[in-house]
Amino acid sequence: MTDPASPTTADKTRSMLECHWSVELYNRLKAADVRQVAYVPDAGHAKLIELFVADREIVATMLTTEEEGIAIAAGAWLGGDRTVILMQSSGVGNCINMLSLAVTGRFPLLMIVTMRGEWAEFNPWQVPMGLATETCLRTIGVRCLRAEEPESLVETVISAAKLAYEADQQVAVIIGQRMIGEKKW
Repeated sequence: MTDPASPTTADKTRSMLECHWSVELYNRLKAADVRQVAYVPDAGHAKLIELFVADREIVATMLTTEEEGIAIAAGAWLGGDRTVILMQSSGVGNCINMLSLAVTGRFPLLMIVTMRGEWAEFNPWQVPMGLATETCLRTIGVRCLRAEEPESLVETVISAAKLAYEADQQVAVIIGQRMIGEKKW
């Protein structure tokens, strides 16, 4: 008989893929000369955050609210650094007003957004922003690229990084909730 509390094969596979994409993504963002990361703690980004925080060459800033990340990215760019902002979809709503700074100022902006309110969501409070995230970002002028599979995520983020850092664009990579997995409390 299987212990219901023990991880399933699917859980183990998802965990291995998460570690794989997090490590690969961390390495590729460092190679793209990202020197600052701004984040709100999030289970979907946990491994990636852990890697950046442990790196003494990276300035990792934990935010009290997501829009602070936009200001940090602006200041970092003015100082010659590249920044990535890690957040959950529920935090996008907090950023809408501040995103006008990046769009109007035309400075590079790269955000990686883990989704809530989609696949197997249990929390009804996450659903409205989950439905509105991409629409809100596009309406304010941020290009959205979506990744649903770990295999395409790293390539999607590297493409977004080139758009942001080389073409001075504002880009959000949306990581589908199914890829992150069902959240349980």
